[in-house]
Amino acid sequence: MSFSDYKTISQVQIEYKVKYDEADFIPKLNGAPSQQFLNELNFNIRMLDAFSSEAARCELIILPVLREAYKRIAAGFSLWVKKSISYDSHLNGTPDYMVSRRSGLGKTVLEYPLVIVAEAKKNDFDQGWAQCLAELIAAQRLNKDSSLSIHGIVTDGKYWEFGKLTGMTFSKNISSFVIDDTVRLFGVLDYILDLYLPSEQTTLGTCQAAPQVGLC
Repeated sequence: MSFSDYKTISQVQIEYKVKYDEADFIPKLNGAPSQQFLNELNFNIRMLDAFSSEAARCELIILPVLREAYKRIAAGFSLWVKKSISYDSHLNGTPDYMVSRRSGLGKTVLEYPLVIVAEAKKNDFDQGWAQCLAELIAAQRLNKDSSLSIHGIVTDGKYWEFGKLTGMTFSKNISSFVIDDTVRLFGVLDYILDLYLPSEQTTLGTCQAAPQVGLC
């Protein structure tokens, strides 16, 4: 059995005794992607059929967004694309994307998965979260630290949803985010990635809290 065999969150919950919760635990912040990136992303969306297929969404939207957010922390972390992980005969497979701590052995060695990203195949977010939750459980067990929150993202490129696994509780953020509000989306990605930085290296000071009504 692999991650993709899980079809619903409840199926994963029952098998691994995981409690489900919903809350808005991610603050609404504004990020600061480079103008060059914003221009390239806008070109992809305006000039290319970027949402026509899974391959198009991954290559033209999802990976470019993750890569841009990852650049700030690249010295201490690794971004993986289609890297297989295996905990046991049930918790194994190939997450679409992962962020992990960078191994002292170099970029070819996976160490401590921290963020898992699953594409919502055929825009099916329910199945996307089932797969992502199974991957989060595998990452948590590989890390051998159930107190460390492992974050999950499910996206179809246009809509981005966020959750986290801490101990035996999975919390899904109530609010979702959209690629059209790129600055806000990067605020969320920056916030999550900064959680894993040593406190003296956090870059949250460059983000600003957004007002309760309207956009910054």
